[in-house]
Amino acid sequence: QVQLVESGGGLVQPGGSLRLSCAVSGFRFGSYAMGWFRQAPGKEREFVAAIDWRGTNTLYAVSVKGRFTISRDNAKNTVYLQMNSVKPEDTAVYCCAAAARTDYYLPRRTSEYNYWGQGTRVTVSS
Repeated sequence: QVQLVESGGGLVQPGGSLRLSCAVSGFRFGSYAMGWFRQAPGKEREFVAAIDWRGTNTLYAVSVKGRFTISRDNAKNTVYLQMNSVKPEDTAVYCCAAAARTDYYLPRRTSEYNYWGQGTRVTVSS
């Protein structure tokens, strides 16, 4: 059974930090590129970051580049999103997703991902 379980969300003040985790089971994690997406209230889901199957290449949305870092630990079947210098506009439900590919292409579109987690809520507010 495929499972992607996010954790680490919560309430954080502007300028603060948060680390999200996504634990994966039920498929060969090391053969998948991983991504993080977010959906704010009343808005469409948007791409945040992606990392290739080996963890050597990463891609970020312009809105988070320089503040967020995506990483993965293939031994732990887990992908992370380190969020620094957060802003109120980062408030959203954050979901991880898996795309079956073992090349260096980093998918940005939701249609390119095979599996999705349920999400963890992040609220940035003072």
